Amino acid sequence: MKLLKVLGIGLLILAGLGALVWVNRFTVLSLIAQSRLPDVAPNREVVWEPGPADRPPSSGRPNVIFILVDDMGFNDLTLNGGVAGGAVPTPNMDSLGRDGVVFDNGYSGNATCAPSRASLMTGRYATRMGMEFTPAPVAFQRMVGTSAEPGVIVRPKFFKERVKDVPPMESMAVPASEITVAELLQRQGYHTLHFGKWHLGANPGARPEDRGFDESLGFMSGASLFLPVGDKTVVNSKQPWDPIDRFLWPNLPYMVQYNGSEMFAPKGYMTDYLTDEAVRAIRANRNRPFFMYFAPNAIHTPLQATREDYDALPQIKDHRLRVYAAMVRNLDRNVGRILTTLRQEGLEKDTLIVFTSDNGGAGYIGLDDINKPYRGWKSTFFEGGIHTPFLMKWPAGLPAGTRYPNPVGHVDIFSTIAGAAGAALPKDRIIDGVDLAPYANGKIKGRPHQTLFWRSGQYKAVRDGDWKLQSNEARSKVWLHNLATDPTEKVDLAAKEPERVKAMLALLARQDAESAKPLWPSLLQGPVFIDQPSGRPQKPGDEYILWDN
Repeated sequence: MKLLKVLGIGLLILAGLGALVWVNRFTVLSLIAQSRLPDVAPNREVVWEPGPADRPPSSGRPNVIFILVDDMGFNDLTLNGGVAGGAVPTPNMDSLGRDGVVFDNGYSGNATCAPSRASLMTGRYATRMGMEFTPAPVAFQRMVGTSAEPGVIVRPKFFKERVKDVPPMESMAVPASEITVAELLQRQGYHTLHFGKWHLGANPGARPEDRGFDESLGFMSGASLFLPVGDKTVVNSKQPWDPIDRFLWPNLPYMVQYNGSEMFAPKGYMTDYLTDEAVRAIRANRNRPFFMYFAPNAIHTPLQATREDYDALPQIKDHRLRVYAAMVRNLDRNVGRILTTLRQEGLEKDTLIVFTSDNGGAGYIGLDDINKPYRGWKSTFFEGGIHTPFLMKWPAGLPAGTRYPNPVGHVDIFSTIAGAAGAALPKDRIIDGVDLAPYANGKIKGRPHQTLFWRSGQYKAVRDGDWKLQSNEARSKVWLHNLATDPTEKVDLAAKEPERVKAMLALLARQDAESAKPLWPSLLQGPVFIDQPSGRPQKPGDEYILWDN
């Protein structure tokens, strides 16, 4: 009898422990993954390859600095309104548009980072090369695909039967047959430099130093810590409802690599450190043409600000918004440091600067107005997910103070940079982008594009003229909007325009026929609600899309 009682107590304890593990299963998964964090060496100095001692006569070819920020909301620039109601001025980023060209209808290549970056690097829709889904660890996708909070209306799905067909994340890469803008400029005699996030392949052969960059300082994955979590100079904001956030905090290292070196710690806050090194690299290359791809992970999660930037914004009372706003403040200051260095070195006039974000602001951080006035978030093809800040400045080649109204896309950056550098475009493949300089200069009239396309598995979109259609096949749902009269997509005209819907679905079908099979399958399909960020109760009737990755 006593033995049975002991066994019963033991079973109750085991059941309780099992329940505790189940309730906290995502934290447990994260901690298991954390044990596999790589070894990171102490910070070491990077010695940038020096250019000539003297500046050669001008060739008419500009230096090029391509600044790609991460998950910036359309409203984060004060040019477009400003984060926290304009409480955080962004004079340096704004100046690129004030002193150059604002493309009012600039679109990202995709609604998530890696496919968008593939498009930026190659001038082609990422679906042409099979780079359809963002590289991510299986453990991460399992966590996101199985972690619906209690009481949700729409649950995510995880396709475990597809795991066997998914390669290791390190080998998920832009195919070697693609030509990157760095390779194009390297052939033109440019010294090519990469800073920050890559996310287009981590194995040898796919890394930036293998894809046209002479020098690369950054990290290969989709995110990084900005500072160690417990650093005395950092202020953190964690979003407990968000499975992405719960995975990132214990699993992200604080590290960089230089040209495939061992991993080593940056020196200070990541965006500050990358800028410090970018400034040194500009000075090292001041006497030869250079191409710099500056891709900080700001303002991507995890939300981490410096104490100095956080303390400078006491008027913002919400902690999460204040951390985010402080990150925007820091990013703007660092863009300003790059601009100042160009002026100091006498390079401002002869440098083309391109500035954009890989996609719109993320709803999963729980902030309302970052994509204002547009609906939707990162991962959606509503305007909030793909209508991004898009600025270019080139005093010697572009008119200052210009606002260009027609739709343009990330696919155009490849051709625009190539045109400025005098590089011929590849003739053996379709290049979807065009050189935007003649359009901004008024030398070419009309639209650069009649159609622009986006696809993530069964979720697709096309802009045809001023009409935009989204098709979410998993929901048997389409949305149709006339962006000329309804730029914020409030009035769905699909039911009133059946013939237009049919014609635009045919455009999507033709584009699908030109696309490659995805290089790996999607493992998850999850809801993204359109009109409110994550962390809020879902209500019947709320609009949402189902997104594949």
